[in-house]
Amino acid sequence: MNKDDENYVYYLVGQNIKRIRIEKGLKQSDLAQRSTYSLGFIMNIESKKYLQTFALGTLWTIAKALDVDMAEFFRPLD
Repeated sequence: MNKDDENYVYYLVGQNIKRIRIEKGLKQSDLAQRSTYSLGFIMNIESKKYLQTFALGTLWTIAKALDVDMAEFFRPLD
């Protein structure tokens, strides 16, 4: 995805959520349960093919579920 595209932020955040979730040894279903969002919603956020938009409140809830600072979601991708 092009970094100049305004939707890049959703891709960046989604890939960082996926990275953090995996680092913590969690499955998507675990994150869904912890955050109270549906498994499908978590899958869409982490997808490389589907653009799922979300609110700041959603990021806050997912950050709490993963026990990380929201800033971690905005780290540059390797």
